[in-house]
Amino acid sequence: MKKLIAAAALGLSAIFGQAAAAETCGGLYVVKPGDSLSVIADKLYKNAGMWSVIHNRNIAVIGDKPSAIRVGMTLELACLNGLPLGLEGGRELSQATPVAAQPVRIQAGDASTRQKINLLTGDDFQPFTGKELHNGGLLTDIVNAAMTKANPQQGYAIHWVDDWGSHLDPLLSNALLDVGFPWYKPNCAELPDNYRCQNLLFSDPLFETLTLMFADASRPVSFAKDEDLFGKSICRPKGYDTSIFNENGRNWLRDEKITLVVAPSPGDCFKLVLEGKADGVVLNEFTGRDKMKEMGITDRIQVVPEPISIQSHHVVVHKSHPDAERLLAVVNAGVRGIREDGTYQKIVEDHLARIWAGF
Repeated sequence: MKKLIAAAALGLSAIFGQAAAAETCGGLYVVKPGDSLSVIADKLYKNAGMWSVIHNRNIAVIGDKPSAIRVGMTLELACLNGLPLGLEGGRELSQATPVAAQPVRIQAGDASTRQKINLLTGDDFQPFTGKELHNGGLLTDIVNAAMTKANPQQGYAIHWVDDWGSHLDPLLSNALLDVGFPWYKPNCAELPDNYRCQNLLFSDPLFETLTLMFADASRPVSFAKDEDLFGKSICRPKGYDTSIFNENGRNWLRDEKITLVVAPSPGDCFKLVLEGKADGVVLNEFTGRDKMKEMGITDRIQVVPEPISIQSHHVVVHKSHPDAERLLAVVNAGVRGIREDGTYQKIVEDHLARIWAGF
């Protein structure tokens, strides 16, 4: 009888142990035979399209090519909308529920603001910055948390100027405001003449984004190697950075290996693709997916899984600023601080859950 009771107790312990494990969200996943990122995403997030979430979180392990995962590789999976459940190293599900959305609160400045560290951003860059987005968007939330962590003696203020074209020059170039965000950093080792490389100093990365090609699903594009895109016409919205096509020794534009089509907006690029006037549009994955949903064309578009580029967002300060190095040191100290105490990952997962729920 004692043996039966002991066995029953062990059985109950195992059941309760499994129940406890099932109440965790996110965590570590070991790649199994037959896995791909889309298979893992379908299995654990119930959405194969979320392969890019796994890739983005594990770029340092996987590398640029999502197909480069190997059996036995350990991947970190973010907790998004309550999934995945029961993995080792996850956090309690009760702690993973997104807080109620809060639009950013913009406070009026006064003369005392001149003594603060004045940061500059702009509206309508979803999901990264936006006045109507939760806490001003993913990167506004990160920067605000980093500056709170750094706690500079003179304080800080975030200013919104919606004319992005005025940010680098004249606002930052003349030190009318101190630092700006978010800005992509080109490959300055290969493109030293790029304006940003010549004139800006960059903080540590805030967040990395996959830049993907979106093609007509009825005319799918294969992109396993660079040569697959030679001769293709690729749309990029007006004002968007095109240095990505010449980085990493590609020189696609410089050597006319591709044809660049410029359209007024991301939506116009998608229209050209569906009209057969361009083979694809290249955008960061969030802008692309958001525009697909807005236009009601999700089922008509192929999201090409091989990234064109992996671009990082940064805080920038103009090299002419007399206090440039100290300002970046303050920002970097704050970013490192929120990464170390877990705040950074909580912010990222909170925003990504909202973003993917919207898709």
